[in-house]
Amino acid sequence: MLSGFMSAFRTPDLRKKLLFTLGMIAVYRLGVAVPTPGVDYGNVQQCIADTGGTEGAFAILNLFTGGALQNLSIFALGIMPYITASIIVQLLRVLIPRFETLYREGAEGQAKLTQYTRYITIGFAVLQSASYVTLARTGQFYPNCAYDIIPDDSWVMITMMILTMTAGTVFIMWLGERITERGVGNGMSLLIFTSIAAGFPTVATTVYAAGWGTLFVFMLVTLAVIAGVVYVEQSQRRIPVQYAKRVVGRRTLGGSSTYIPLKINMAGVIPVIFAASLLALPTVITQFAGDDPAEWIVWMQNNLADATSPWHIALYILMIVFFAYFYTAITFNPEEVADNMKKYGGFIPGIRPGKPTADFLDYVLSRITAAGSLYLAIVALVPTVMFAVLGLSQSIPLGGTSVLILVGVGLDTVKRIESQLEQRHYEGFLK
Repeated sequence: MLSGFMSAFRTPDLRKKLLFTLGMIAVYRLGVAVPTPGVDYGNVQQCIADTGGTEGAFAILNLFTGGALQNLSIFALGIMPYITASIIVQLLRVLIPRFETLYREGAEGQAKLTQYTRYITIGFAVLQSASYVTLARTGQFYPNCAYDIIPDDSWVMITMMILTMTAGTVFIMWLGERITERGVGNGMSLLIFTSIAAGFPTVATTVYAAGWGTLFVFMLVTLAVIAGVVYVEQSQRRIPVQYAKRVVGRRTLGGSSTYIPLKINMAGVIPVIFAASLLALPTVITQFAGDDPAEWIVWMQNNLADATSPWHIALYILMIVFFAYFYTAITFNPEEVADNMKKYGGFIPGIRPGKPTADFLDYVLSRITAAGSLYLAIVALVPTVMFAVLGLSQSIPLGGTSVLILVGVGLDTVKRIESQLEQRHYEGFLK
């Protein structure tokens, strides 16, 4: 592996891409530490010291922003508005035929969809920044802190804060696109990877405070989960495809054998993000309930907001399974694949072309998705169960979603560097 890194930095164009990527990541981490105008940074740090930082749903969001949210910095929103907008645009392809038409038009149509995604991102950024500023003004961002986070709450200052946070999200989006264009790997994914990895020292310090034995068990279980994620994410169900020979002019085409690689986890980390986002709503509702909440809010707080509750766990599993099937159905169309195979003379041995092929692919995909959704549920729940067994606080912002993102982005980036090294006849990282 060390020789692979040395080979990567000895290649001039690849070295430029790596250094450019690292430079953009450094700019991103620098912006995380810059406070938003109008925020009393000293009071924010005092509130973090007194209350232990953000809790509940805000702790998860703070993890994805690399600590920028609890500091109310210019990058407090992180890249999450863009991720949400991207997911919504993908879902709208099913509901709006115009979006599906643009997607099929190739690079030009997808550039138009990207533009729509940027517009939706700005809208989400304005709404989220206004919500965070309101929570900070009313003292609900740090409920038990007596310090005033925003001393000047005039409408001019509030408007400037909202515009600054929105501009920060747009700048992060620009950084991610530049990394994708001129760097190595997917820029948006690498920024999320950096944000999550930046929170690991804090998590390790919290676990270490519980004792060496707890830290050892924590590291052992985490490594086991990472190994399992790597194994499953690399697993495929390969469906053989045979192409018949065709005579075009004087040339004979076809006659080759290939396969359709179907991953066990076709939906990626999207089902876990969707399920976690919906289950965060009860926590947000209880925070706005006041001192004398209604009976149904108390039940919600005790059963749905508590991560160790059987109701919470059961609902979490059901949501992950549902969104895994839902997102897989959106991203993979068996009828379209069967039609393309039939058009180019391809067929699955033993299966007739056309509708029988689409039915076979749908059957295989349903069985694979069942295993993939259960795998996602297990990975998402292992940290919760581990924290409960070790007696650690459930507010530690480290879950299966974080592990899935870290491993997935890490594997994808290594593969991209691998392919560029192999093009230059160098030995890669993995032997």
